[in-house]
Amino acid sequence: MSATTGAPPATDRAGLGRALISPALAGLVAVLTLASLSVGAAKLPVSAVVDALFGAGSEAHRVIVQDIRLPRTLLAATIGAMHGLSGAALQGLLRNPLAAPSLFGAPQAAAFGAVLAIATGLGDALSFALPLSAILMAFLSACILVAIVGRESNLLLLILAGLALSSLAGAATALALNLASNPFAALEISFWLLGSLDDRSFRHVLLAWPFMACGAWLLWARRDAFRVLSLGEEAAQSLGVNVTALRLQVILGVALGVGASVAVSGTIGFIGLVAPHLMRPLVGHDPGRLLAPSALAGAALLLAADIAVRLIPSSSSIKVGVMTALIGVPFFLYLVFRERLRLGGATA
Repeated sequence: MSATTGAPPATDRAGLGRALISPALAGLVAVLTLASLSVGAAKLPVSAVVDALFGAGSEAHRVIVQDIRLPRTLLAATIGAMHGLSGAALQGLLRNPLAAPSLFGAPQAAAFGAVLAIATGLGDALSFALPLSAILMAFLSACILVAIVGRESNLLLLILAGLALSSLAGAATALALNLASNPFAALEISFWLLGSLDDRSFRHVLLAWPFMACGAWLLWARRDAFRVLSLGEEAAQSLGVNVTALRLQVILGVALGVGASVAVSGTIGFIGLVAPHLMRPLVGHDPGRLLAPSALAGAALLLAADIAVRLIPSSSSIKVGVMTALIGVPFFLYLVFRERLRLGGATA
């Protein structure tokens, strides 16, 4: 306490504020979850949603909430959280604020893996071959990016390599679309290109959650190593951090989480870029402390985007991947412009 005013020191207030960030975000996610269960073609009051969740209310309300909207809402929250967590982990690993799954082609590569599984007949939309193929392609994309960028994590190399990998994966997916002889397969491929949470069921939840849980655990388990790595690779190695093993664990975690997410939702980009940047001014620049708030912010962002696509009047359903891109691309351009101004000020 201050001797003159009796007020707590500024550092204590800042620490208290950071401690309240995650509970506040969890409350926001809970509110958005109820809102997601309420909105749709048949709008339901919150009281009816709560009753239906606990098995009360009319049978029609129970079917709408439990069978139709609940799987979609659960996937939106967990997929958004996985993207936010992956973005924060990659930014901590590469020590670069522009690192994100969507920027080095992981979602696009995972979408190509899923499309490849469908086009070759290895698995249908509810087969475990789908997430495995998506995870493998996401892992390959992440490995290629880290191999190209190397130790220094140069901003220009990161953007160029990510653009090349995203373009290659997108072109391969478009080629599969052109060569598809079955119109139903072409329709499935279009789903992966746009990203959507329409018509999701608990089968999709069970398909993705085990892989996403493993990926999240791999990333969360190394949160302390990210703090040490912020001092530089040589300093981290001198303090006992195996940087090579850390890279492989983060790449595998991102591949598992993002690959499984894309396997059930298609390509949803920019959540992993936006969420950590929104949280960094609130929690500071400690990459270990950033993981949990980024995951909660990612869940809130994707839930909000999924609610928005259902509220916007249109003759056909707007895909949630389109909405996240409309938000994320201007935000990314702003970050690049801010980086340019920072570099210009540093060289002046």
